[in-house]
Amino acid sequence: MKKLLVTLAAVLVSVSTFAQGQIIFNNRTPSGDAPVSRPNGTGAGAGITAQLYLVGAGGALTPLTPTTTFRTTSPAAAFFVTDINPFAVQGVLPGQSATFRFVAWETSAGSFENARLTGALHGQSPTDVTIAQLGGTPTGGAPIPPPALNGLQAFTLIPEPSTMALGVLGAAALLFRRRK
Repeated sequence: MKKLLVTLAAVLVSVSTFAQGQIIFNNRTPSGDAPVSRPNGTGAGAGITAQLYLVGAGGALTPLTPTTTFRTTSPAAAFFVTDINPFAVQGVLPGQSATFRFVAWETSAGSFENARLTGALHGQSPTDVTIAQLGGTPTGGAPIPPPALNGLQAFTLIPEPSTMALGVLGAAALLFRRRK
């Protein structure tokens, strides 16, 4: 009985992935490369993590499970270590369109959410990428190959100041103004 339940659960999980749209997450695509670099012009390199987010209604961001790091040697340091080929986009059916945002942060922050709170966020794609038709097998239709992120643009990592740093700068400006 236990084996039957485990087998049934495995089948349900695998079938549910067929009903999701798919995409390939990389920054080297057929339409061109989208390198990620530091302000000094070198690649993102070690210590930076990247993740793809689904952009929903009102700009809400939903993290998609794969994260990746960057290569460590130049000039390849501007590119992901591993292309994540193809993965399911939860909540979007095959053949539908979806909009994505690429985000990079310091690996030590642990997650994009922590990076935003601590000032370890280093950048976001300059424009969101909309894919007109996600891959997968639509109900009653022919399989659609998973698209790559054509349209992803290169960007430079720029650390965002933390809330504490902005508060200190604001307080310093007020004190400096009062002294005059």
